[in-house]
Amino acid sequence: MTKLFVTGASYPPPADIERIAKYKRARAIYDGRLYEVYERASELLRDTPAAPQLSKLYIAVNLIDVLISKPADLMIGDPPSFESGNPDDSTEQKALNRIIEENDITQLIQDVVVGGGIRGDAWIKAYYAVRQDFSALADAGLPVPDANPEPIIEAVDACYVFPELARGSRKNSPLSISRGSNGWRKKRRCRVGVDRSKTDETPYLNVERHLPGYIVYERYRLVPQGVNTEYGVSVPVFKIGDAVPTGRDEDIIETGVNRPLVFHIPYKTTDDDWQGVGGIEKLESVLAAINDRLVQIDYILWKHSDPIAYGPDDIGDEDGANAVRWGGKYIPVGKEDAKPGYMTWNSELEGAFKELDLLLSLVFVQSETPQWLFGTVVAGADKGGTGTSHTDGVAIKARFMPILSKVRRIRANVDRALRDALWTAMELENYANEGVEGFVPYNPVYPKINWRDGIPKNEKEEAEIYSIRTGAKPTLDVKSAIKRMDALDDQQADEIIARMNEDEARVNGTVDGSVFNEVVV
Repeated sequence: MTKLFVTGASYPPPADIERIAKYKRARAIYDGRLYEVYERASELLRDTPAAPQLSKLYIAVNLIDVLISKPADLMIGDPPSFESGNPDDSTEQKALNRIIEENDITQLIQDVVVGGGIRGDAWIKAYYAVRQDFSALADAGLPVPDANPEPIIEAVDACYVFPELARGSRKNSPLSISRGSNGWRKKRRCRVGVDRSKTDETPYLNVERHLPGYIVYERYRLVPQGVNTEYGVSVPVFKIGDAVPTGRDEDIIETGVNRPLVFHIPYKTTDDDWQGVGGIEKLESVLAAINDRLVQIDYILWKHSDPIAYGPDDIGDEDGANAVRWGGKYIPVGKEDAKPGYMTWNSELEGAFKELDLLLSLVFVQSETPQWLFGTVVAGADKGGTGTSHTDGVAIKARFMPILSKVRRIRANVDRALRDALWTAMELENYANEGVEGFVPYNPVYPKINWRDGIPKNEKEEAEIYSIRTGAKPTLDVKSAIKRMDALDDQQADEIIARMNEDEARVNGTVDGSVFNEVVV
């Protein structure tokens, strides 16, 4: 395994420039800024009179936003539940519930699934620290409140993650993971540098290298080396200069965990590469064609609304009542020629709309998403279906099968990484609090996640099926039913059951059975 960031090396590494460029292109497309990536129509017609009009009429249709968001919506529409395998009142289960609640894991799942759909790769990191950043208070000379450290799980920008794989492997788990970022950078999307004309600050490279059991911190000066535009977007490149002090008390931190603390969540994978395949990269050319077709159709309709006229060469003289105004151009002809009229041409609008329908249907097919899932039909009733009127649960699932299969594939990667992160967070908490007074140690457990498919369920139909299979016997206890129906954890379900028992006691009341033995004289 070769160390990536050393003096004299390039940042980003040459092998990662194409990956970072892909991230930047995909983010621009997701944000609806397709004109920053592709301008095919304007480039093809830039030497014609139509070029200025095409530039002004450019339309960006952001289909990708809803296509990327839908799998995440189905994954957490019904929030998953987490189990430690221990009793509900055990220290392990309580610790797991606390970590999930404080880190808002459900929202984290939404974020990483959408981010993975854009880039193809998402990463989450587990660490033990104070959650709130109080550096602004210290800089302002204000008192810093006391805060206890806690297990934190958060998303990491994939642009700054550089895995170092095991020797001879392109797929196995990395032996180390380096997180590089510019020391002067503010919050930017997928940026590895800025134009030096806009800042006088010296760029630095902050490296956080995750090794099994350790984190190594390093800091280097960066020397700008220009911009790489080989892959359609600008990726600033630097040469790594001399190492400088990190400013930390310790540059090597022992974690107490025998694995790196950063976990990969690919959107879709193959067997020969660690990099994930996103939901945008396969659609780039189709999306560019859709936007170009819309621009051309819009241009044709504008030309039809203001056509060129022809007629006698003396019509339109400014002589008062006979003055004529024309919205478009006017071509004068002799009086013996045809009467005034408009020039028309065969613009093949019908063919343009048919091609647009085909392109839109290709987007839905390649995205494995039925278009009726959005409550409307964009590409025609014969290209993706018009919806379903089924009420039977099996029939609904059959109609949802393409998107459900996609969600299950994504969920398999999310499940593995999230369980690893939760397990690691519990190990970090126990290691950091070893021997600390007041801390109750517990055994870190590898949790189980109970996922739901997010589609509507016919609960009456399910109850009838359970009744038939069990001979009308109960199949679910009250606590489990409350947890599943309302997506609650054990503590919340216990509180509801306690209130139910109080209500029952208040309504029905209780008496001492001995009253029935009393003899009335």
